[in-house]
Amino acid sequence: MHILLCNDDGYSARGLTALADALRRLADVSIVAPERDRSGASNSLTLERPLRATEIDKGVIKVDGTPTDCVHLAVTGLLDPEPDMVLAGINHGANMGDDILYSGTVAAATEGRFLGLPAVAISLASTTHRHFETAAHVAVSLVENIQSKPLPKDTILNVNVPDVPLHQLRGYQATRLGQRHKAEPVVKSLDPRGREIFWVGPAGPEQDAGPGTDFYAVRSGYVSVTPLQIDLTRYDALDGLLQWLPKGAES
Repeated sequence: MHILLCNDDGYSARGLTALADALRRLADVSIVAPERDRSGASNSLTLERPLRATEIDKGVIKVDGTPTDCVHLAVTGLLDPEPDMVLAGINHGANMGDDILYSGTVAAATEGRFLGLPAVAISLASTTHRHFETAAHVAVSLVENIQSKPLPKDTILNVNVPDVPLHQLRGYQATRLGQRHKAEPVVKSLDPRGREIFWVGPAGPEQDAGPGTDFYAVRSGYVSVTPLQIDLTRYDALDGLLQWLPKGAES
């Protein structure tokens, strides 16, 4: 088995290194990851300039682009042989609820799924980032499961692991995405020339975070495993939308 690893924290991040070390017991591992932190890059592709891929070590390549760029390059021509699976992470921090819309980690997994490969995004759900080995163990268990029971072709797994020693994990839960309140206000400041600048404010606190959500599972000491789909169409709204649309000339 050949596994492609990517992240959005950069090719030298502790979480990525821990994931690679754990998975090398199961498979051949290739790392193709951004040369710097690209958190919040979402699914962006770099289209206005060429990308540069630099081999840092055997099986480790850094790219001057986004996580999506990295996976796209790796699967469509950079790696030979092509990978069999994409794992993104271990992210330095949670990717739960609305976070997935911005996450470069989830985007890397999404690109792998777009290109026809099983894909998992895995994150260590804390701000202290201590127990990467716990998340790495979870990743190995999930990969072994995927080998014996493959994922549906339209499914990505978004996994969030409590930042605790392995023996303190309470198990796994299948969860749905929770929701956050509105984001905190932007932080205004001035640059050295006196011009106004803005920092994006913190994410909003948990709102929809009860039993069954990813927030609740992690807070309760469980690994949260949320199945995501690429097709964002709201099918149950199609009939209503048809009635709502203006009546125009027959096409």
